[in-house]
Amino acid sequence: MKEVRAKKYLGQHFLRDLDIAQRIADSLVFDGQMPVLEIGPGMGVLTQYLLKNPDIDLTAVEIDKESVVYLQKYFPMLKLIEADFLKMDLSVYFQSSFCIIGNYPYNISSQIFFKLLEYRDKVPCLSGMVQKEVAERIASKPGCKAYGILSVLLQAYYDVEYLFTVSEHVFDPPPKVKSAVFRLTRNKTKSLGCDEVLFKTVVKTAFNQRRKTMRNSLRSLVNNNTELLKDAIFDKRPEQLSVAEFVELTNLIVLQKKSN
Repeated sequence: MKEVRAKKYLGQHFLRDLDIAQRIADSLVFDGQMPVLEIGPGMGVLTQYLLKNPDIDLTAVEIDKESVVYLQKYFPMLKLIEADFLKMDLSVYFQSSFCIIGNYPYNISSQIFFKLLEYRDKVPCLSGMVQKEVAERIASKPGCKAYGILSVLLQAYYDVEYLFTVSEHVFDPPPKVKSAVFRLTRNKTKSLGCDEVLFKTVVKTAFNQRRKTMRNSLRSLVNNNTELLKDAIFDKRPEQLSVAEFVELTNLIVLQKKSN
């Protein structure tokens, strides 16, 4: 574990527990054989188990040059891309469906999942490990404090499963928080039935002022239309709205704009 130094600016915490690494590798669910992209393999603690699975055609992306050298030395059979995942055009590397897995860097985990949404019709399953707080946020239901932007946007297109919690003591260096493993499985929703760009704007605008009612937080989006703002849905706060209600709200705003 001494050949690669964990770098704080990359959010690196190297997993030491091999049983947990195996459980994470087993968390991916798909039919038949599937290309799989591992994000941030580090020193390959998860990679080694993914490579053993004959149904997985594995590619890994790693930004840390020190880790790249280590992986090339100990996993010469691994298809390895040295790049920043957040800047990658994934369609260049994957022409059809693929799954994603990883012990995701804590400092960019949310950005990873926002990028996932851009490729949602190509990614039937994503699993892996993040901070416990992030996993809870993703899996949270309406009415819970953790329910927020990631909850709504991911649950619009994916079924979410919180699988298990991981102690901070199985990492080098240990993070200050617990971690968790979760899984996203693409649901049957092809279209939300609304303007999906506006839907995203509505969700983000609402949760950026989550203590306010929708009436107050969305005034700018409805041009302060007093008739529309009388609708009961505007009495609620964002954490009270389901995905379906956010869709309904988006359609109300579109109708209002068309009538002006």
